Amino acid sequence: MCGITGYLGKREAYPFILSGLKRLEYRGYDSAGIAVLNNNKLKVIKCKGRIRDLERKAGRNKIPGFLGIGHTRWATHGKPSNSNAHPHTDCGLNVAVVHNGIIENFDELKTMLAGKGCKFKSDTDTEVIAHLIGMFYKGSLELAVLKAVKMLKGSYALGVIGKDDSDKLVCVRCGSPLVIGLGSSGVLIASDTSAFLDWTNKVVYLEDNRAAVITPGKIEVKDFNGRERTVKFNRIAYSGSSSEKSGFKHFMLKEISEQPSVIRRIIKKYTTNKGMAKFEGLKVSPSVFKKAKHIIIVACGTAYHSGLSGKYIIEKFARIPVSVDIGSEFRYRNPIIQSNSLVIAVSQSGETADTLAAVKEAERKKCPVISICNVAGSTLARESDAVIYTQAGPEISVASTKAYTAQLTVIYLLSLYLAHLKGKLNRDQLKRLVSHLKKVPSLQDKILSSRKKIKDIAGRHLNYGAFLFLGRGINYPTALEGALKLKEVSYIPAEGYPAGEMKHGPIALIDEYRAVVCILNKSFLYKKVLSNLQEILARRGKVIAIATEGDIEIKKYTREVIFVPDINDDFSVLLTVVPLQLLAYYTAVFKNYDVDKPRNLAKSVTVE
Repeated sequence: MCGITGYLGKREAYPFILSGLKRLEYRGYDSAGIAVLNNNKLKVIKCKGRIRDLERKAGRNKIPGFLGIGHTRWATHGKPSNSNAHPHTDCGLNVAVVHNGIIENFDELKTMLAGKGCKFKSDTDTEVIAHLIGMFYKGSLELAVLKAVKMLKGSYALGVIGKDDSDKLVCVRCGSPLVIGLGSSGVLIASDTSAFLDWTNKVVYLEDNRAAVITPGKIEVKDFNGRERTVKFNRIAYSGSSSEKSGFKHFMLKEISEQPSVIRRIIKKYTTNKGMAKFEGLKVSPSVFKKAKHIIIVACGTAYHSGLSGKYIIEKFARIPVSVDIGSEFRYRNPIIQSNSLVIAVSQSGETADTLAAVKEAERKKCPVISICNVAGSTLARESDAVIYTQAGPEISVASTKAYTAQLTVIYLLSLYLAHLKGKLNRDQLKRLVSHLKKVPSLQDKILSSRKKIKDIAGRHLNYGAFLFLGRGINYPTALEGALKLKEVSYIPAEGYPAGEMKHGPIALIDEYRAVVCILNKSFLYKKVLSNLQEILARRGKVIAIATEGDIEIKKYTREVIFVPDINDDFSVLLTVVPLQLLAYYTAVFKNYDVDKPRNLAKSVTVE
């Protein structure tokens, strides 16, 4: 959600800022803008639409100057428009501000500022920040920013430049992510490291309630009272090339295709040579896991679906009761957390606002938190007692695919680790289960090699008005995820449901204008789902079946069958989800939609 970039250095700022904004397009946005300081004058160019529209508006005028900030906006306050796009300035064009987050008390601040003569040009909450800083800007940009943030309530990351400070870039973090990259020719700020992966791997993760004052050759970090804090530099492992399409038409297809290699990487990282699950280097003692009598998984969106599958997995292997909570609901229901509870927080970005709020609620209740996350140095990773990284590499497409199966793979190995610690499985049983998991990448490769058939099925079904996805047992969450993927990228109404619950309501929707995707892999529930399929056919519903190779019976009922290789049902979710991802992808491609950047969606949801 929203992308911030900024540059101060020895070279022209505009190309660095523009490049950073392009790297942040995956976050989701509806307008973009850049402000550059040159000869003590602020030049601002912004517009509704894509970054390419901003480039056209800039034309040949590349906005000269060595200091600037940029932004991609995902609308919260005020519709997408030229005037609501960032950066925002004060009345006298003395300061320019970019902002990610929400200012909860902007209404009262706006009333106060209007009473002092400030003229507002937008409907945004952000503009009050620019006017506040402008009001306090009496020689020191740093002091003006620190005075202003003390009046703000909400979450925000800020990048600020002032016309009288040609060698100073001030940034602030309070509840929304911000990182600083240090290169040979200057310093970049950004919402995340992907903005400058091809430029530097030396970064500072700005902590919450901190401001950074960047001047040539120096980075100072201060708290909101102006006290200096330690600056800690980190090295990041990924390069800019890992954020390229590598010959694929879309990032989504590239990332679907990367899943086998990601799972191989996870297995190599978190298993021993003897085939045992291992999690070395965690900042918590194994006793934390041993003491756990109840596990609470908190997550949002796709990560929530991985958590739902995680409930089946952990309860099956480790025999520990698991509850799964949507992050946005967890903190508001005064959850019961006992002394022997363990919270597992799951998030691709590690910046999901609702999941972070759930983690803080767990911490208030003195409960240990283990996070499963893809991004090193993210807020979730720093806030948790321990973090297990999913090793998935940058995921650029807004619709998550490889992060989902990576989260599931980590949960599988974590459940086996727990089972061993608690004496629920012996070494031979663990080795056998890990051997099943090791088969998954090659079986996924097999599914991917037959994706043309899935593409053909998508082409035959793309005009149906709605889809129902059905699954049972461990594949019920897979049905939820399949429905989510389809509606995210193709905008077709889709609902995931437990197959056994279909007759309790959703069957009323079934007719010849709806398509139903049934997950019918080989399991002890196969016959029961087959009965549900017959109920659909009796009402003229159109069925696409996800079935196990060798299933002859399924062809009696539907010609539209996508076969997946045979595997132990406990691990089937890592296979059955792949054709659902491809079905969503190809449907969106046929409809000529922007697959990697679906409308209204953001990759990293950093506001409540």
